[in-house]
Amino acid sequence: MAAAGKRSLAELSLDEFLAAGCESGPEGGSEEEEAARPAKGAAAQRRQGGKARQARPAARKKGKASEHKDQLARLKDKDPEFYKFLEENDRTLLNFDASDSSDEEERLHIPPDTLEEASDEDEEEEHETVKRKRVSFIPVSLKMVEEWKKAAERNLTPKLFHEITQAFKASVATTKGDSGGADPSKFQVTDAAVFNALVSFCVRDLFRCLQKLLLLKPPKNKLKMVLPSTSPLWSKLRLDIKVYLSCTIQLLSCLTEASVGVAVLQHVSSIVPYYLSFPKQCRVLLKQTINLWSTGEETVRVLAFLVLNKICRYKKDVYLSPLLKQMYIAFVKNSRFTSPNVLPMINFMQRTLTEMYALDTHTSYQHAFIYIRQLAIHLRSAMTIKKKENFQSVYNWQYIHCLYFWCRVLSTIYPSEVMEPLIYPLTQVIIGCIKLVPTSRFYPLRMHCIRALTLLSENTRTFIPVLPFILEVFQQVDFNKKPGRISAKPINFAVILKLSNANLQEKAFRDGLIEQLYDLMLEYLHCQAYSIGFPELVLPTVIQLKSFLKECKIANYCKPIRQLLEKLQENSAYIASKRQKATFGVASRESVEQWEKKVKEEGTPLTKYYTQWKKLREKEIQLEISGKERLEDLNFPEIKRKKQDESKEEDKKEFKDLFELDSDSDEENVGFPIKGKAKAKEASDDSSEASSKDYGEDDDEEEGKYEIEEDEEELEEDSDSEEEGKEAARVSQGSQKQRSCTRGMSRSDLEQLAQGEEDIVEDLAFSDDD
Repeated sequence: MAAAGKRSLAELSLDEFLAAGCESGPEGGSEEEEAARPAKGAAAQRRQGGKARQARPAARKKGKASEHKDQLARLKDKDPEFYKFLEENDRTLLNFDASDSSDEEERLHIPPDTLEEASDEDEEEEHETVKRKRVSFIPVSLKMVEEWKKAAERNLTPKLFHEITQAFKASVATTKGDSGGADPSKFQVTDAAVFNALVSFCVRDLFRCLQKLLLLKPPKNKLKMVLPSTSPLWSKLRLDIKVYLSCTIQLLSCLTEASVGVAVLQHVSSIVPYYLSFPKQCRVLLKQTINLWSTGEETVRVLAFLVLNKICRYKKDVYLSPLLKQMYIAFVKNSRFTSPNVLPMINFMQRTLTEMYALDTHTSYQHAFIYIRQLAIHLRSAMTIKKKENFQSVYNWQYIHCLYFWCRVLSTIYPSEVMEPLIYPLTQVIIGCIKLVPTSRFYPLRMHCIRALTLLSENTRTFIPVLPFILEVFQQVDFNKKPGRISAKPINFAVILKLSNANLQEKAFRDGLIEQLYDLMLEYLHCQAYSIGFPELVLPTVIQLKSFLKECKIANYCKPIRQLLEKLQENSAYIASKRQKATFGVASRESVEQWEKKVKEEGTPLTKYYTQWKKLREKEIQLEISGKERLEDLNFPEIKRKKQDESKEEDKKEFKDLFELDSDSDEENVGFPIKGKAKAKEASDDSSEASSKDYGEDDDEEEGKYEIEEDEEELEEDSDSEEEGKEAARVSQGSQKQRSCTRGMSRSDLEQLAQGEEDIVEDLAFSDDD
């Protein structure tokens, strides 16, 4: 049957199949039982395993608690000092019991293994900080500094340089108020005298000795720089030099005294090759130096610029482009406000930043294109949206200083084929800025834009039509109008962008405006004075100035304009006479340029006059920038107006009895003068307002004689008051006659007059009968 069991089911007959099924029934049952047994055994094992797992944490917890107690017991034998310390300070730790924590608490909080590892690291860090605190610092003394100095001068070694660097690091750490960061120095500087001696030694003498140690040869070509990294000893000194350079930057950022900052910057300038060997430290130095260049004291600014220029000249490819961007942003940030004191610093930043842009025209073009385009976008948004915020984004000091700066850059770099295409878009932006709000309030801003265009036109030999923007002012302002206010202080157009409504009413506004127009026309036309087309160029200007002289009735305004007109006509006649002798035609451009060059060298009447005027004008500008006004030396007389009732009050005090007795005359003269005074006051106020309106014309006809005009004004007030208030004048004249009569009598006559009024006393006595 075994063979039958092995055969396939299809080969078996019915009898064989039934016989095989009966024989295999008990065997199959045993196999199922055997198969079920392992399954039951596995389930039992799982249940037992689960119970074991539930019992295992408790056993583990219990084992850990007892194990920790055993560790504390063994600690007494291993480290008795620490065990004694625990007994004194934390006895509860030694009285540890496994039953202190309940099973419920252990079930609720089972800390994972990662936390236990983290706590171990924290304990290690705490041990490290304890060790670090236990390290005793070596105090630096003056004697040690002197010994280091002598040893360095004799023979500087890498070990000695390391010690000096660590001491310098400790001294710089005191300026920041910390212990030196993650890697503190083994030295400690607590005395100010030691700090000064150590820093002075490092700044003055240390790197001179280090130069000898590194055996650096001076470069044959001065344009090239020998880096100290080429020295064979560089690997030994590299880390110490790096620490020293970082500490020098930190010292530079902490200094507040300008003289110390100057000394440190001079030292930094001398060790620029060392900074170039460490790109990271060099970038940090550039950032700090830009800050000093834009915000420091005058001498500090100059030295900071020299450091920046030196680094960029030798590492132009690496540092120039990011440096130009940072310097331009710093310039814009620090030109937000302008005053007579700040203006020289802004001009300094413009000039020095222009030198940096002149180092590489290709890099400069990329920056100039982006920033001029940015200015044009601001202007376009202001012209299209026409809101106050957009106007303010253009009409502010930062925008105007940027326009002038780019004119200066293009003027300085000219001739340059790379930068020349930017002249036209910049000119369009400036002209658009003038036309944005062409009102009289923004005349100062117009003057700044005209000066920028004049600078650009003069240095780039580009014709820019500037004169229409100057001559437009003559048509917009009525110089014959009487000013509403009078102010002795002139308006400084160099430090303002717009005028207030009160300024527009002042006489100082028209005075300053005439002066500014005169200056701007002279500055622009002297650049064109040698041009062969000068007579045709100034023809509209001559016509406009003649028209102004016909209409203007104020002598002080006509005088400078007439003088300028004469110089223009004289220069036109000179150029016309010169070009009549020319033998070339208009088409020959080279001949025209040579002719203009020759005339420029010889000089014209206008250029000669301009040189003399420029010297005087520069002195005046220096006085204005320094805050000294030009009218400071003029001592205006103080006019004291007499009050009408002053003399009357004096007479009342002197002749008190007379006025008490003379009651009839008193009654007659007391009531009317009060009315008369009120009317006279109103009349004088009206006359003063009228005279203030007439002041501009009268003052200018007398050529600025301010004290004389004040007297005339007072006379006009008196005459107007007599005409408008005749009753008040008659009453005041009557009172003056009475006072003059009383003053004419002698004192004895007055006493008799005072005592002779007996009838009045008798009348008073009769009142008893009533």
